[in-house]
Amino acid sequence: MRMKPIFSVPGLRKLIGLGCMGLALTSAHAEKADSLKDTLIEAGSTQSKGQKGVHVLSNGVLVTRGTLVVKAEKAVLTESPSGDQFVVLSSGSNGKVTFRQKRDGGTDLWVDGEADRAEYDQSTEVVKFISKAKIRYLEGKKVTQEQEGEYLSYDSKNDVFDGANSTSGKHVDGDGRVKIILHPKTEKQAN
Repeated sequence: MRMKPIFSVPGLRKLIGLGCMGLALTSAHAEKADSLKDTLIEAGSTQSKGQKGVHVLSNGVLVTRGTLVVKAEKAVLTESPSGDQFVVLSSGSNGKVTFRQKRDGGTDLWVDGEADRAEYDQSTEVVKFISKAKIRYLEGKKVTQEQEGEYLSYDSKNDVFDGANSTSGKHVDGDGRVKIILHPKTEKQAN
């Protein structure tokens, strides 16, 4: 008896696409060499509901591709009849969905981020980081830019970044603010 794989190769690529799209949120270029690397996906357990097009990875999900590392407690990949895929990565009660990847343009440039949940819709090419979302640009260990909010999203088709103070993606009066911190490129010296 031949077993059907839990994820097709295109399905795996879409899961990895979430991590890559997350990097697009930072308006930085991920290391191009990563796209030529093998993708490794590990999880404590998997379940595929082929008839429904739903694939669940749980008990610690780790996705690596070159310098890209995405970690979550659970990932649910849903495939539509047309083949489009929607991925939801969620954190456990004590953790976050996290990603980290080297950026092109220098020897020690990185981007990393975290949120309670991340979603990627292949049909719209929109990635969303939801609940306590944080994205950071780094030069070595020095943070050069930060973005924080309850909702951060990036539409790669239209190159549009959105931030909101509520997990719904809509502004709610009195519910806090979205924060972007731009650190100086070089320190100014005192006269």
